[in-house]
Amino acid sequence: MKRILQLLVPGLAGGLLLAGCRGLQTPGEKAARHDLAVVAGQLETNVPALSTNVTLREAALFAVKNHPQVIAAYSDWAAAVENITVARSLPDPKLTFELDVNDAVQAIMPGLIAGFPGPGKLRARAAVASAESRAKYFQFESAALQTAFAVEKSFYPLHFLDEKIHVNRQSLELLASLEILARAQNEVGRATLQDVLRAQIEQEKLRTETENLEDSRHVLFAQYKAALGLHTDQPDPPVPAQAEFSQINLDDQQLLAAALKQNPRLKEAEAEILAADAAIRVAQKDKMPDFTAGGRVDVKANPILWNPQFSMTLPIWRDKLAAELAAAQAGKRAAEARLSTEQINLAVDFATQTYLIREANRELDLLRERLLPRARQSLEVARAAYQSGQVDFLNVIDSEQTLLNFQLDEIAAQTQREIARAQLVLLVAGVPPENAPVLKTETSQTAR
Repeated sequence: MKRILQLLVPGLAGGLLLAGCRGLQTPGEKAARHDLAVVAGQLETNVPALSTNVTLREAALFAVKNHPQVIAAYSDWAAAVENITVARSLPDPKLTFELDVNDAVQAIMPGLIAGFPGPGKLRARAAVASAESRAKYFQFESAALQTAFAVEKSFYPLHFLDEKIHVNRQSLELLASLEILARAQNEVGRATLQDVLRAQIEQEKLRTETENLEDSRHVLFAQYKAALGLHTDQPDPPVPAQAEFSQINLDDQQLLAAALKQNPRLKEAEAEILAADAAIRVAQKDKMPDFTAGGRVDVKANPILWNPQFSMTLPIWRDKLAAELAAAQAGKRAAEARLSTEQINLAVDFATQTYLIREANRELDLLRERLLPRARQSLEVARAAYQSGQVDFLNVIDSEQTLLNFQLDEIAAQTQREIARAQLVLLVAGVPPENAPVLKTETSQTAR
């Protein structure tokens, strides 16, 4: 019995040693782990608190590091990177133990058997996992860009709502002064009480509209808070005091070229094609057999007997192999079709957003250079003419409403332009915010 233990202990030690072995990393695995470490170093740092004088860019960066959507996409990517190691690793060896028992123990046979996939199979499976992890990275990058865009998309309506309220309050002050003017005209017999009542009616309408706008701010603020990845029970975040208006100098061809080069949706589709290519190679290599090798030792025999073992699979089910290859080839065709679809959709998105920006620019030029100056002048002329009794009060009110509508149109055009600009740069062109926790690539800052 002592001799048996002396022989079993080294065998068990050898098994434990094998359990601590490490495989060889493939080039794709090394690159994926390097990329993951780079992003983790940026993403997993403490999220800075939002200060009271936070800027829009700081708020967007906070959301990218804090939002659960981004964290979930990052975790999916990290899991995919770990799967590369699983795919390229050999199967676990098996430690066996067999007894031959009759009236007494006739033989004690510990053994070890290891499996070896056919040549190239592990590398092909690792290539599939590497490409899949690359696709998961671009899903993570898309989530980061969508989160940054959501912050801007929620902020600009909130900011311009405040501008609308400000314009309405200015209009209320103007209507109050017109009411005073109507009263003065009424006292000297140049106007009737109807003018005073009309001024009061317009004030009440505008005051109610302003209250509705102030009430709607709660909805927009809730959307802004959610875009930052904050729960309702967390403290309310500060809102950037100023909108960061962009200078839009679009070079359509340059920006479209950048979008086709770095848009994460396209990159994800390209990675899926690479994964499908690798899956085809796996299916082709499944025609080759897998092997197992090992042996058993009869430690009770004298002398000790060593029984080597060797086996191989027989891939004889041709319909199964053909179906696996056909499925892989169909998967590649589907991936190529998805890439083509994304390219078509990107071209449509690009055309839509650039049109919205150009339309907003034309609207702003019209309002700022021609309509607003003339509307202000028209109001002053109407006011002076009313004081001299040349026009009725309705003309003054009409001029005031025209000026108010033009001011609101300016705010609406500015909102449209900034949201379209953000969607074009972040989602279409794929240009990440400054210091965003994504892999650095050659990006075009044309529209930033």
